[in-house]
Formats: sequence, C-alpha cells, structure tokens
Amino acid sequence: MAKLLIIDDESNIRLMLRLALEHVGHTVEQAGDGIEGLEKFGQGAGWDLVLLDHRMPGMEGIDVLRELRRRNPHARVVMITAFGTVDLASEAIRAGATDFLRKPFTIEVLREAVEAALSERPHLPHIANAAPQPSLSFERLGINGYRLASLPGLEHHPDQSVTKVFSVQKTEGAGRACRVTLTAAAVEQVRQHALGSPLPGGDTFWEALCGEALANYLWQNVTLPTGGQLLVEELTSGLRRWVDAVVQTAGAVA
Repeated sequence: MAKLLIIDDESNIRLMLRLALEHVGHTVEQAGDGIEGLEKFGQGAGWDLVLLDHRMPGMEGIDVLRELRRRNPHARVVMITAFGTVDLASEAIRAGATDFLRKPFTIEVLREAVEAALSERPHLPHIANAAPQPSLSFERLGINGYRLASLPGLEHHPDQSVTKVFSVQKTEGAGRACRVTLTAAAVEQVRQHALGSPLPGGDTFWEALCGEALANYLWQNVTLPTGGQLLVEELTSGLRRWVDAVVQTAGAVA
C-alpha cells in the first residue's frame, strides 16, 4: 500500500478522501493549503502520490504542482477540481500531473484514479519556461482515471469524415477500443474555422483532434461512449480553442 498526501483547503473533502483511501490500506496525511502541503512534501522522499486541489486560497494548485515537480521531477500528482475544463486538465498534464479528477466523483472513481496513478511510470514534466503547446499525442493523457492510447491508422471515408480508434484503459484492466468519428460536417467546420490557414501535421492533426474530442467526453461524462463509439457532429467551443492553439503554434514555428 502507498503513502499519500492530500492537499485541499476543505476539511470535509480531506476527511472523505482520507477515509476512502485508508479503507483500502493506504497511509494518508493531510494539508490544508499549498504552503502546508509543500512543507510536508519536502523534497518528496517517501511520498508515493499527492492528491492536489486546484482552487485554494493563497497558492493555486497548478503553482503547487509545478513546485512539487520542481522538487521531485518523478512525483506522482493527481489534481482535483470542481471548476476546471479539459483545457486546464491538459495544462496540468503538461506540468507533470499524472491524472486529473473532476468533482463530484464517486469513491470508486477516486480509488481507480489513485490505483491508475500509482501504477503509472513517473514522467518528467515539460521544461518550466517553455511556452505551452497543444499536444498532438494522447499516449500519456489521463482523465478521471482513464488512460488513452492511440492505435495505428486513421480511416478516411468517401464522405470526407474520418475515424480514429483509441484504446482506453482504466486502472489495470484490459484496454477497450473506442472509435471516434469526425463527421464530414465537423471536418468542414474545422477547415472553415481555420480561415484558410494550413492544418499542421497531416493525419496527425486529425488523430489528435479525435483524441481531444474523446478526452472532452471522458471529462464530462466519466464513462466511455455508448457502444465504444463517439460521433463528433460539430466543432464545440473547446475543440475550437484547441484548433486555434494548434494553428497559431504552427504559424509561430513556421
């Protein structure tokens, strides 16, 4: 069993988390804000996982995350929030978070996310002073305890729609295939939204957009799409922001 640190300013949330995780054998300590959490964390020796609230008075969770990873680049951190979006989740993943939990969540989802994070090989965060860029790879994305892995190939259909298949794994169970299809209408909306700017990466762009759509679905619903099929019929505001960021980044690099 693991040694866990909970950093959250709400005492009732800390209590719920502690009881749920101690019940399955983990050793749990608590901190009421980011400063106390960093004091207890020290240089990270002996801690297997940190459960970190996003919105706290004083020091925001994302800043605490960056400091945790600066002190120990191999620290495992699960961020928790009731206010975030999948964009924030992606920012947290880039900063080194192992997973991202959206409140409210069930005890089962909490325990599965913790077990998934503990089984994950620690990874190094992006360089702290590097400009954040939208990811064109979903091999490491963790949302609500799910892990996404891109399977080879992108299907181009005669009607101009595209389909990408992902393997979605929860905890240590077998991965389940999930097909994400961008309809012809959604593909055309992407091209129109880009206003004639070239879409970078060829098939990689469409694969990553499918991954972003699936990540959004898992973020909102905390479950796989019915029948393992996700049909994207329109460009949502979140996907529009993702397309904007990718196109702008590509333009800046060019």
